[in-house]
Amino acid sequence: MGTSNAQLTDLAARTVRRVNRRLLPFVFLLFVISYLDRVNVGYAGLQMTKELGFTNTVFGFGGGIFFIGYFLLDVPGSILAEVWSARKWIARIMITWGFVASLTGLIHTVSQFYWLRFILGIAEAGFVPGILVYLSHWYRPQDRGKAIATFFAAIPASAVIGGPLSALLLKIHWMGLSGWRWLLMLEGIPSLVFGIVCIFYLTDRPEQAVWLKDDEREWLVKELRSSETHRHGSVLRALGNPIVLLMAFTLMLGLTATYGVSLWLPKMVQRISTFGVSQVSLMAAIPALCALPAMLLNGWHSDKTGERIFHAAIPRTVAGIAMFICFFTTANVWISVLLLSIATVGFYSAHPGFWPLPNLLFGKTEAAASIGLINSFGNLGGFIGPYVIGYVTDKYGGFEWALLFMAVCSIASGILVLFLRPAVRRATLLAAAR
Repeated sequence: MGTSNAQLTDLAARTVRRVNRRLLPFVFLLFVISYLDRVNVGYAGLQMTKELGFTNTVFGFGGGIFFIGYFLLDVPGSILAEVWSARKWIARIMITWGFVASLTGLIHTVSQFYWLRFILGIAEAGFVPGILVYLSHWYRPQDRGKAIATFFAAIPASAVIGGPLSALLLKIHWMGLSGWRWLLMLEGIPSLVFGIVCIFYLTDRPEQAVWLKDDEREWLVKELRSSETHRHGSVLRALGNPIVLLMAFTLMLGLTATYGVSLWLPKMVQRISTFGVSQVSLMAAIPALCALPAMLLNGWHSDKTGERIFHAAIPRTVAGIAMFICFFTTANVWISVLLLSIATVGFYSAHPGFWPLPNLLFGKTEAAASIGLINSFGNLGGFIGPYVIGYVTDKYGGFEWALLFMAVCSIASGILVLFLRPAVRRATLLAAAR
C-alpha cells in the first residue's frame, strides 16, 4: 500500500523536528563557546590594555591576527569535515582552542599576545565551515536557512551572555591575578569539556543515527540524496570559480565591519561614556540582544520564501547606513548604542541568506571546499576591521573615521551579494528541471 501525502507530510515534520531537537541546541552551544573565546578579548581589553601598556594599534592588531591563523587552515578543515568525519574534526578543534584560549590569560608582553592570538586562530580554523558542512548532511536545501540562522544566532547570543559574564569576571582578583586574566582562562574551559562530549554526542550521517526511527532515517537519507547537486568537478576548479571568489570578497567586506565593531564595541562604549567597566560590559550586550530575534526571523522568512539574495543584501546595507549615521552622533552615547544595535542586527541577519548559497550552487565536495575558501578569505576581514579601528583611533584620537570605513565595507558587501542573483537563478532552474 502506498504512502499518502498526509503521511509523508507528517513523516517529514516529525523527522525534521527530531533532528532539530537533537542537533541545533548542541551546535548552537558549541558556537556560543567558540565565539566567546574568539571575541572575549574585547571585554578583557577594558583592563588589559591599561595594565600591560598596550596601544590601540597593538590591541587591534592582536585582536585581528587571530584571523590570519584562521585563514591558513580553513579550507583543508572544511574538506576534512566532508570526506573524513565532521564529528571528530569539530571535537579536535574545540579541545585545541580551549587550551590555547586559556593560555591567553597568562600573557605579559606584546609578542606573547600576538603569538597566542595567532595560534588560537590556527586552532579554531575549520570550525564554522565544518559545522556548515555538517548541517548540509542533515538538512534539505529548503530547511537550511532556519538551521543556519539558529547556528549563527549563537554569535549575538554569546555577546548577550558574554557581557554580563565579563562584567562579573572582571571584578574578581584571585591569587594576585586581575579579572581580565580570569575571564580569558575560565572561558577556555567549556570548549575543552564539550570537545570531548562532541565525540560521543554527534552523529556524522543520518545513516548512522540510531536516535532516528527507521522510517525517519530512510526518508531523510532519500530526501538528502535526491536534493544533491549532481554537477561534478574538481575541488581546485571550485576554488577557482569566479562565483566562489566573489562570495569570498563579499564576506570579507561584511566581516571587516562585523568584527571591527564587535571586537571594539566595549572600548567604543567606554570611550564615549562615563560608565565603569562593569556597566560598559552590560551596555555592550545590548546590540547583540537586539540582533538575536531579528536573525532568527530573517532565517525563518528566507526558508519560507525560498529567497536568499535579498535576505543577505538588505541587512548588510542597513548595517552600513546605521554606521554612517553613527559617524555624526558619537557625542551621544545612547543614540550611538541604538545605531550600533541596528548595525549589529544587520551584520548577523545576513548570514541565513548567505550561507545556504554554496550548497545550492555546487556539488557536495566542491561545496565543502567552497565554504572553506569563502569563510577563510572572508574572515581576513576579521583582521582588517579590528586593526583599522585600532590604528585610526591612535592616529586621530577617536574611532569616528574608522566607523565610516566600516560603513563603506558593509554597504559594498550588500551590493556585491546582488551580483550572485544570475547564478542562483540558473541553479534553481536546474534543480527544478531534475
